Amino acid sequence: MDTQSIIHKSAADLRVAPNFVDYEGERCRFSWEAAVRELSVEPGGGINIAWQAVDRHCTGPHGTKIALRFLARNASATNISYAELAALTNRFCNVLRQLGVGKGDRLFILSGRIPELYIALLGALKNGTVVSPLFSAFGPEPIATRVNLGAGTVLVTTDLLFERKLAHCLDQMPSLKHVLLVAEDGGQTAVPGTRDLAMLMAQASDACACEQTSANDLALMHFTSGTTGIPKGALHVHGAAITHWVTGRYALDLHPDDVYWCTADPGWVTGTSYGVIAPLLHGVASVVDREEFDAERWYGILQDERVSVWYTAPTAIRMLMRAGAPIARKYALPQLRFVASVGEPLNPEAVCWGKDVLGLPIHDNWWQTETGGIMIANTPAFDIKPGSMGRPLPGVDAAIVEHLEDGSVRVLETPDTQGELALRRGWPAMFRGYLNNEARYLKSFAGDWYLTGDLARRDADGYYWFVGRADDVIKSAGHLIGPFEVESALMEHPAVAEAGVIGKPDPVVGETVKAFVALNQGYKAGEALRMELLGHARKRLGAAVAPKELEFVAQLPHTRSGKIMRRLLKARELGLAEGDTSTLESGS
Repeated sequence: MDTQSIIHKSAADLRVAPNFVDYEGERCRFSWEAAVRELSVEPGGGINIAWQAVDRHCTGPHGTKIALRFLARNASATNISYAELAALTNRFCNVLRQLGVGKGDRLFILSGRIPELYIALLGALKNGTVVSPLFSAFGPEPIATRVNLGAGTVLVTTDLLFERKLAHCLDQMPSLKHVLLVAEDGGQTAVPGTRDLAMLMAQASDACACEQTSANDLALMHFTSGTTGIPKGALHVHGAAITHWVTGRYALDLHPDDVYWCTADPGWVTGTSYGVIAPLLHGVASVVDREEFDAERWYGILQDERVSVWYTAPTAIRMLMRAGAPIARKYALPQLRFVASVGEPLNPEAVCWGKDVLGLPIHDNWWQTETGGIMIANTPAFDIKPGSMGRPLPGVDAAIVEHLEDGSVRVLETPDTQGELALRRGWPAMFRGYLNNEARYLKSFAGDWYLTGDLARRDADGYYWFVGRADDVIKSAGHLIGPFEVESALMEHPAVAEAGVIGKPDPVVGETVKAFVALNQGYKAGEALRMELLGHARKRLGAAVAPKELEFVAQLPHTRSGKIMRRLLKARELGLAEGDTSTLESGS
């Protein structure tokens, strides 16, 4: 489709009056100092993420409102109100204090999306303890690597995960002093060298004073994959709650009566920032599903739980597209009013698929683990340019820059000029370091600008367009080719469910473009289809940009956050070291 097309929004498209309707005016009026005042004043001062997310909602009738509703196959739903969540997180905070775990100590969580994950995360934050949630699908080595990098004192996990992954390698994590186990069957555990969390919780008081933390006290560690075998640990602070509240208002348009569903696992930064913190800060009810992706199940949840705001990943959207529109049309979704996506840029076809099949366009947005919160977004009241990341939110100053020889950068003012996306320092959720790697952190900045490592362009209307990671951009015969552009063009063909594009070294032109394609149901890989897709791309993009090679694959490698791992495709194609693959989806 034409990536310059626009989905125009009108008042008739909006089922609820949006929080954000005056783009320029709101940006001019906004200040982070004023945003702080939207949160409550804490006893003793300071700011603590968990107190703001939970305790401040507990007085009056709001305390009985559902905070978290947990779903699992073949089990009744479990509801936890704000008052109950306050009491449970107080108990966990007291458990840590009884164990001698205090402010600044490091706690890791390894579990599925069960209530104890959320209780431990928030209870530890109340204690001033720094939290790092991990994917439950991690193997022993990635777990030990992260715990050792973070000098973890406490690990919260389930008895089954412990038996499967950790029982034989605890001696490889010498900093761990306490392993707290949750019984998967709801009972108690008696594993040597561990403590039963249910018993400790039962013995703890449900009253406690929240640890006084400042906006600059460390709260969270989120690990990201690197091209080497060592993951990077991005450090975030309690003041990030201000960004989470602001972006929940502007980017996700959260209202008090919303039923909200973020499909991301808390082992990924989105699952923590927008699956736990932001919705609780806004006092809304969140749906949490323990199960993995299943198209019928997901549509059923949207319908039966009356979800109004849904935040998911491009991979999930493409999987729903692959499952077919007839499945979606079996379900009625009258409450659903806003759908947003994050993880990697959303292809234009997927944006329009939402409009055609769900009755709602899908709103892409952009941020990184390092930014801690959404920076650029397509928001409900404004027109969408399919394929665009949207525009910077209030409080966020973005620019396209080029690097100069002296190490500084120059802002590129001319529209549609390609360069590196940069953000001006100053938003509260900006990461405050890479764990044990100050030099790498300092390299992320040039003066007042945070350098994202993403190449992008800004059009004349102020919308930003992703080109690719600087490491992914293909240089061929003097052309700079963004993989996303080629992938999106291929996805316009009805046979293509998903595409990943890399550059292959070539002695003549530098690099040639190779595409890896996963097909939709009903299409069979073969030479005729391969030539048809190459011709389609050539017609759509021109000979200089279109792929020269195309290989069919059953599935593409993804991170668990939904990103296509292009560097892994390239490593496998060229026989290179694969680097850190700990966040790779199983089966990829």
